[in-house]
Amino acid sequence: MSSTTSPSPDPIAVLRSKSYLGLLVLAALIGVPISAVAYYFLALVAALQELFFTTVPEALGSGTAPIWWPFIPLAVAGVFVALAIRYLPGKGGHSPADGFVMGGPPSGRMLPGVVLAALATLSLGVVLGPEAPLLALGAGLGALTVRLVKRDAPPQAQTMMAAAGSFAAISTLLGSPLTGAFLLMEASGLGGVSLGLVLMPGLLAAGIGSLVFIGLDAWTGLGTFSLAITDIPPFEAPNGVQFLWAVVIGLLAVPVGAGIRWLGVALRPHIERRMVLLMPVVGLGIAALAVGYAVISGRNASEVLFSGQNALGPFVANASDYTVGALLLLIVCKGLAYGLALSSFRGGPTFPALFIGAVGGAALSHLPGLPMITGVAMGIGAMSVVMLKLPLTSVLLPTLILAADGLTLMPLVIVAVVVAHVASARFTRRPPGLLAPPPHVPHEERKTHES
Repeated sequence: MSSTTSPSPDPIAVLRSKSYLGLLVLAALIGVPISAVAYYFLALVAALQELFFTTVPEALGSGTAPIWWPFIPLAVAGVFVALAIRYLPGKGGHSPADGFVMGGPPSGRMLPGVVLAALATLSLGVVLGPEAPLLALGAGLGALTVRLVKRDAPPQAQTMMAAAGSFAAISTLLGSPLTGAFLLMEASGLGGVSLGLVLMPGLLAAGIGSLVFIGLDAWTGLGTFSLAITDIPPFEAPNGVQFLWAVVIGLLAVPVGAGIRWLGVALRPHIERRMVLLMPVVGLGIAALAVGYAVISGRNASEVLFSGQNALGPFVANASDYTVGALLLLIVCKGLAYGLALSSFRGGPTFPALFIGAVGGAALSHLPGLPMITGVAMGIGAMSVVMLKLPLTSVLLPTLILAADGLTLMPLVIVAVVVAHVASARFTRRPPGLLAPPPHVPHEERKTHES
């Protein structure tokens, strides 16, 4: 086995090379179709959610969906996702219980399984978000494009175009292309002088992707599917009491997030052994939590179901209508449903964490010295970093989500995120199932190292 390693390329030389300029052109070109695919994927998810949770139950009933209805789509989701994981290549993508994992891009034959598992998860009410499937879809399409254009393209080119495809697919979902850049940078562990070389094609694709999302919204009227909230209460300036609250919220987020993650990781090996039989049972458990919340609180079961992406804005706008008891019940039911979903379904871990953090912050705002919007911002940041382990992204997310007040609230969010991140690393032990996988090594490169 050879112990020699090839020297790292000179970033300036790479930046000036014709091949890198060609990659930038290709990134700009693939940004358009991949962004369009991502846009219509999200539109399809929204349409299927409307079909399965409004149109069909209303047609079968007396004009309104019966309170027990979530049991049906959640059980069906368990069956379809289990079959996709078991019998289609790629196992439906990464397990969300592993956190936000950036592995190698899925091959073309894996993409159908990833898409079908994600569609069943997202459209049938499971408590996971669309960001992980979108990243996998964008990465797979980006790498596939390179292989189609040039079959002998070097592994680095495929990696960069996979990253560009991921950027384009998620360009506006998180509120800004910059958020996607931070997310992928932290999740993949990129760093050093070559960071800009990898990020630049992605940023170019993401910027074009944002324009595609805006243009398709103007053309179709289906929406931009962005998480950013514009209609929020004004916030003037932080004070000392709110900084103390930032410490408290950062500490409180740790046991909540650790408990959710523990539930998902603890259940996963048991469910994987008999997936087709047990995943519908998990779906029924999620439905039972949603129906129980609706019966006890008198509110809609959809607040527990789904990722929370679309519910976050309306919740923040109407947080004053919730009693403390309803907010605490929502945290318990949504948190347990989130943990169950992490154990076996396929989707992203980001949005349920953001929603639970916002609800927790709103609940704490009933105590003295904490304005509601401040608690929401700090709760979003703290829960995000506990679940994702990405501190820069967790600071940026609430800043961009709460667009009108985001910059003013940033110092408080930073304190909450840092406290939660440090406390989570110090006081919680990361289960073996959450250890990040080794960096993806292309097959050709692996054979070289082994020779």
